[in-house]
Amino acid sequence: MRCPYCGGLDDRVVDSRAAEGGQAIRRRRECSKCARRFSTREVVEEIPLMVVKRNGSREPFDLAKIVAGIERSCKNRPVPTEDVQRVARQMEARLRNTAAKEVDSRAIGLRVLAALRDLDEVAYLRFASVYKDFQRITDFQKEVGLLRKTSPPKSRRSANRTGSVTSPAAPPRPAGPAAQTGRDS
Repeated sequence: MRCPYCGGLDDRVVDSRAAEGGQAIRRRRECSKCARRFSTREVVEEIPLMVVKRNGSREPFDLAKIVAGIERSCKNRPVPTEDVQRVARQMEARLRNTAAKEVDSRAIGLRVLAALRDLDEVAYLRFASVYKDFQRITDFQKEVGLLRKTSPPKSRRSANRTGSVTSPAAPPRPAGPAAQTGRDS
């Protein structure tokens, strides 16, 4: 390690300790040439996480974008900034803990929706209105109906009764008379 004072390349480690909650190591070093001490930090070099956008382009994951989106949704709401930061950091940690080097932007959006649902219902609706591209008041009414359910939000693709996969954006298929009355005809 090069001494920041004299430029010498020979030093010895005087002390090492865990820092930043065990995410880094702080080392006190002493230069053999000028005898001055300085500190260094050692952190794990993370593999860059890439986000695959809807149009197929790729860009590096940016935590600031997640924070900004959540903050916009929580504007003028009683949600502490610390909660926004915590939710965003937890989301990043979960994404980085997967073995994937790339993550779909829709998966990130769904995670934000799930987090906002627990954080603040109004913020959830604000984010959902942009993320799901609401066009009519009925879109809001449907989402409020989903919000009132006690189950967590479903992913964009969920299995229906027949086992086939449908998108929640698509209107539900009408059931036959037997399904509506509970009797087989």
